[in-house]
Amino acid sequence: MSYLLLKTLGKRSTQLSRILLFSSLSSQSSNNCVSNNSLSIFHSWYNSSNRRNKGSTKNPCRSTWGVRCLSSEAAVVEATTSDGLTVEGIIAKNWNIIDESENDWKSHASSIAQSIHLIKKRLKWKRLIDRLEVLSAQLNKADLWDDPVHAGKISREHGSLMNKMEDVMAIEQELVEHIDMIKLSREENDTELESESVKALLRIRRNVKEKELEALLSGEHDYCSCFIEVQAGAGGTESMDWASMVMQMYKLWAQRKGYGVSVVDEMPGEIAGIKRATIKVDGENAFGYAKSEVGVHRLVRISPFDSAKRRHTSFAAVAVTPILGDGSTRVQINESDLRVERFRSGGAGGQSVNTTESAVRITHIPTGITASCQNERSQHSNKASALAVLQSRLDQLEMARQAQMNAQHTQSLTEISWGNQIRTYVLHPYRMVKDLRTNYEVSDPDSVLEGDLDDFILSFLSTSLDKDEE
Repeated sequence: MSYLLLKTLGKRSTQLSRILLFSSLSSQSSNNCVSNNSLSIFHSWYNSSNRRNKGSTKNPCRSTWGVRCLSSEAAVVEATTSDGLTVEGIIAKNWNIIDESENDWKSHASSIAQSIHLIKKRLKWKRLIDRLEVLSAQLNKADLWDDPVHAGKISREHGSLMNKMEDVMAIEQELVEHIDMIKLSREENDTELESESVKALLRIRRNVKEKELEALLSGEHDYCSCFIEVQAGAGGTESMDWASMVMQMYKLWAQRKGYGVSVVDEMPGEIAGIKRATIKVDGENAFGYAKSEVGVHRLVRISPFDSAKRRHTSFAAVAVTPILGDGSTRVQINESDLRVERFRSGGAGGQSVNTTESAVRITHIPTGITASCQNERSQHSNKASALAVLQSRLDQLEMARQAQMNAQHTQSLTEISWGNQIRTYVLHPYRMVKDLRTNYEVSDPDSVLEGDLDDFILSFLSTSLDKDEE
């Protein structure tokens, strides 16, 4: 960006040179602390420039920069315009936020500032910085890599938090740069530059909304892939058909998000639908989004299996468990605690899949938790997949136990009960889908059943975050 602006305006303005140098120093300081030597050189240049032009000796390090070193590799920089306007200052000015189609730079800037403030609130900004200080201190320990598993976990968390912090700081810096460019373009009567900067602010305004959503996923395991399990409730074929519809809904949702989807286990119903099925959803933040679906889903419709065309109510329970992996598992499974059963796979079959005992069911004897897989032709592959599901469920159970001890809230398998309805899907006598936790509802159930779940998920995540803050 600095190169383009310099190319556009050349050397017409000393103010532009200051802005470009601000930008350069800021981009360097997002990964490294600004050295005293660099600031000293900048201070000397700035003072000499001002003495030549205005006679001012104002210290820019105090008026426009707030640097706090987290470690030798990180710094938090408060971005400001050349006249000292910060993000909080923009919010304090209370500029009206109007529709995006209006060509109003103050509206765009105010909207961006509000979004940045909301993102910091959701990320618990001060707590994030404190955590980074702790992680940086641990990374600097000489004996850190004596335990590679622990070191890897620390390194991943540090990198994840640094990325979140740098993303926010980059948006802040870009915002103040464009505000400076707009002010400068008006001084220089450059309508082309002003128009480009206003368009850039509009682009930032739209993009920062995605960052607001990402900031909702700040849980310990939100970044993980996950297993989604759907189980039919009481009601025979009607509920089994509904469970199949729910599972298809999640497959379509995952595909919309660009996640990888694979069937781990599926037990078909006698006539239609499924009794139970488990899918694996691979992708960043899959668990963070899918965890909001834990609970009981209720369907009201005219049953296609009832010759009298009566209205039926069906239930399906959904469980979501994170796939921790990378040595992050909480429960170590001993072979002596497992009971492994082998049986013939169900389904349509093909190439001996139904004639050999390739399906595997594993029971964890101490807890009674079971997991099975019959999707692969190889017994070894089925056993590996079943073990992964079992590990995930045991980890989730351990997290629930620890959360209960700490009086904290968690989404776990233990919370699934038939009295815990989270959402109702009505296809007759009217058409509506309503989330009973947030009261969010839509009148187009077809789009929801085709995987359009994001609004329900984001509404729940926002509501949950607000309750946690209260």
